[in-house]
Order: sequence, then C-alpha cells, then structure tokens
Amino acid sequence: MGLIKGVLREELGNSLRLKDSYDKELKKQPGGSIVEKHIRGHKYYYLAFRDGDKVRFIYKGKTLSKEFLAEFEKSRRLRKKYKELVRQLNARIKYLRKAFHGKENV
Repeated sequence: MGLIKGVLREELGNSLRLKDSYDKELKKQPGGSIVEKHIRGHKYYYLAFRDGDKVRFIYKGKTLSKEFLAEFEKSRRLRKKYKELVRQLNARIKYLRKAFHGKENV
C-alpha cells in the first residue's frame, strides 16, 4: 500500500506544480475583448476587461493594426487553452486527493 500512496503523492505534487505554472501563464495573457463604439458618427476601438466589479475600457484608437489583432487573437487562444488545461488539472487533483486519502469509491 505504501508504493501506491507514494505514486499518488508524486502525481498529486506534479499536478499541483503544473497547475501553478498554468495559472502564472494565464496571468501573463491579457484578458478582455475588443469593443467597437460609435460616438458622433465615428468608430473608436477599446479593450474592455473586468477589474473587480467594474468594467474598464482602454482606448486603442480609431483603427486597429493587423499586428495588434493577430497578437490579441493569439493571446485569446492561449487563454482558452490554459483555462481548459487548468479545468482538467483541477478535476485530476480532486480525484487524486480523494484516492490518496482513501475516499475513492471503486
């Protein structure tokens, strides 16, 4: 039984370290979305994101460069990927903690 618990402990530790690494990567990626506002017949672009209970807007200009849009899309895909990986790791961690403490129903 000691061998199995050792393997579970090691896997749990690996999963927790991996989750921390993914969380750090998620924080590096900017969140939010691009919003187009029409003010007095002109278009203006903003980056909208949530800051606590408030929604903040950062002015990005009258036009958006292709480079900015490409970088933003890349960042959005990475955020989505990391969120899914963190979700899967959370499920694995929950399972491993139950199994490690003998609460798994087989």
